[in-house]
Amino acid sequence: MHHDVIVLGAGLAGLTAARDLAAAGTDVLVLEARDRVGGRVEQTRTPDGRTVQLGGEVVGRGHTAYLRLAGELGLALVPSYVTEPGRITRATPEGRSAGDPPHWFGPGDAALHDKLGAEFGALAAGVDPDDPWSHPDAAALDRLSVAGWLRSRHATPAVVRLWEIGQLALAGGSYERISLLAALRKSAAVPGSGGGDYDYEDWEGLKLAAGSATLAEVLGRALGPRVRLGSPVAALDVRPGHCRVRLVTGEVLTATAVVSALPVGPLRDVAVTGVSEARLASLHRQRQATAAKFAAVYDRPFWRDAGLNALSEAEGVLGSTWPQNEGVLSALIPPERYGVLLGTPPALRTPELLAEIAGMFGDEALRPTACHLRLWGTDPWTRGYVTQWPPGEVMAVGPLHGTHEPPFYVCGSDQWVAGYMEGAVRTGRAAAEEALRRG
Repeated sequence: MHHDVIVLGAGLAGLTAARDLAAAGTDVLVLEARDRVGGRVEQTRTPDGRTVQLGGEVVGRGHTAYLRLAGELGLALVPSYVTEPGRITRATPEGRSAGDPPHWFGPGDAALHDKLGAEFGALAAGVDPDDPWSHPDAAALDRLSVAGWLRSRHATPAVVRLWEIGQLALAGGSYERISLLAALRKSAAVPGSGGGDYDYEDWEGLKLAAGSATLAEVLGRALGPRVRLGSPVAALDVRPGHCRVRLVTGEVLTATAVVSALPVGPLRDVAVTGVSEARLASLHRQRQATAAKFAAVYDRPFWRDAGLNALSEAEGVLGSTWPQNEGVLSALIPPERYGVLLGTPPALRTPELLAEIAGMFGDEALRPTACHLRLWGTDPWTRGYVTQWPPGEVMAVGPLHGTHEPPFYVCGSDQWVAGYMEGAVRTGRAAAEEALRRG
């Protein structure tokens, strides 16, 4: 059967694009490899009804496309962990501290940290997030790592360490291997964050009251039979007015246009013809950070007993923790430690991660009622967490990033400035709008 548009992938990007296309009267079919919709958003519930997030979880005030779509679907947003009372914990091999300054800071480090945060903010204000390549110093900024820039500004090792532990907490990769231009572009995409490279409230201050995967579930139900689960794509041939999509089963489907909402890792396994070498090279050049998410469910938020908010930045296998729900902790394992996790015998992974949490918040952490570990970095249908930009990669991927080559359109969090659910919704809507404009 011939369709107007075939969408590859039923994550937030693909579902959002399909929703807008269907609303305009387009005959759209969504092909999804998994047996569920949602991609990198997934959730489960505890016996007492609490939602446990296993993938994408929070957004912020700057994530306008996501907030708008949630409003259209009638989904309520509430404050995230940022309202949790107490102090942040920082854990390193030589010690642990609660609140600021961190335990490794010496005289003058706090003032220097604030000064460099202001300088970073001023630099970011000069970068166009939609066209960072137009910056007069784009190539030089891209060649320099964030950590290298900090040292060039006479940051002390203690200050570099604070920026680094904060970056690893986000599981996007070490600042020793992140382009300064990419980091500036990301900061410029969410203006109003003030000084510094990341403001938790602007980026992560909100969440869906019913859980992040609810948005995908609502979109999936609305699309109904337009979504085909268990349908991995093997090949794609793009021709004006006649695109052919071949599934791994050998079945061939045709459409006037195709929207790829596949993460860049799985997309590399799809044999694509009819798209220019330059566009494919840009797509295939993109990288994703390999990371994992861990969630532990407890009867109560016991960390409050010590005046802590369960938000941590750590230098163990875990990079961070935060409270995602009443008595439910989230944690991320960053790329630099993902190999350590994979090398750990599966039966020991959860006990060792719980031991790290107990080292920060007390032995009650060793007695969860349930635990969940998602290895997003090696999941065959994601192969990553957020987009990763080593020095030089913004220029190497180039200004074709996030653009379309009709009748081939691209969307997904990888095609925006940074990861998170905003990128999926924003680019999904943009891809649908462009496809409709092209007719």
